[in-house]
Amino acid sequence: MKKVIFMGVLGLFLLGSCNSKSGDSHEGHNHETEEHNHEGHDHEHEGHDHKHEGHDHEHEGHNHEHENHAGGSDEIILPPAKAQAAGVVVSTVEPGTFHQVIKTSGQVMAAQGDENVAVATVAGVVSFKGKVIEGMSVSKGTPLVILSSKNMADGDPVQKARIAYEVSKKEYQRMKALVGNKIVSEKEFAQAEQIYENARISYEAVAKNHSASGQTVVSPISGYVKNLLVKEGDYVSIGQPLVSVTQNRKLFLRADVSEKYYPYLNSIGSANFCTPYNNKVYTLKELGGRMLSYGKASGENGYYVPVTFEFDNKGDVIPGSFVEVFLLSSPMENVLSLPHSALTEEQGSFFVYLQLDEEGYKKQLVTLGADNGESVQILSGIKAGNRVVTQGAYQVKLASATNAIPAHSHEH
Repeated sequence: MKKVIFMGVLGLFLLGSCNSKSGDSHEGHNHETEEHNHEGHDHEHEGHDHKHEGHDHEHEGHNHEHENHAGGSDEIILPPAKAQAAGVVVSTVEPGTFHQVIKTSGQVMAAQGDENVAVATVAGVVSFKGKVIEGMSVSKGTPLVILSSKNMADGDPVQKARIAYEVSKKEYQRMKALVGNKIVSEKEFAQAEQIYENARISYEAVAKNHSASGQTVVSPISGYVKNLLVKEGDYVSIGQPLVSVTQNRKLFLRADVSEKYYPYLNSIGSANFCTPYNNKVYTLKELGGRMLSYGKASGENGYYVPVTFEFDNKGDVIPGSFVEVFLLSSPMENVLSLPHSALTEEQGSFFVYLQLDEEGYKKQLVTLGADNGESVQILSGIKAGNRVVTQGAYQVKLASATNAIPAHSHEH
């Protein structure tokens, strides 16, 4: 009986021990499974996030590539046919000689001896002979002004000169017949002869250009009317200037230079100047110009030293006009320079356009140096051998605006 009870208790004990192990094993299995599943789930989530990151990375790469396509290229496309039609000219940059420049102002004046003034030969009231205007061409002896003395208190000076001449002539002829017979003395005859000669000279001088309307004043030289010094209806006296006439063959260029440049004046060899009425740059070298002198002191009323040039008036330069002057002094070798037509300006910065190939151009920022009116020294931005647009730069600039690629919208 006891053995049966013992065996029953032992069986229950073994059964409980087995259930306990089975429960531990099951719990451990579930824990590992849950842990494994949890880690795997997290791994899958990380993988999913990684894929999303990869997708974002690809999207960013796509955007970056598109940005390079849209704005990264600064090449301007202008086909050769259109460039030729727009007047685009390309030149190769080569180093050369460029002069140091002193920029100032000045005035063009008529050269001495090339200008003359018609003056009043008698006193009278001015009336112009036909249409006399400044700038008109005249020949020597061309009538310019008529001076009338009619209805004046002093009378017509020509008529007075004629009367004095005729009276003195009669008295001279009478004395001449009597002096041989010693009726009049030699002294009296000499006085009569002197009076007669003076009257004759005066009358011939005024009677030469006299007419019923008055005394005519003619041009003393051939040239151009520079200034009308009187106006219609003015009263003038003998010797008063009426009209200035210039031959306009030789002209003077007077530049007023600041005193601070005085040490450099002895190195000045030539000059360029720009006129305000046509913005054209004239080169004294091409006009046969030469420097006459420069002042050794400044003027009484200013702080400027005068520098004077003489040149041939081969063009349409107007005497008396104020001009912008570029004085050329010491030469500089191996300098890169470009004409003004090659430059474009944007907000105070200057640019040129380089030709990359047959139809490709590139905008290039440059730094400017000395300016002689025709061309400008380039300090940086280009190098020798570059092909630069020297004419038609603004047409290339307009082409750069039409070549702009619109932004691409990428939707997901």
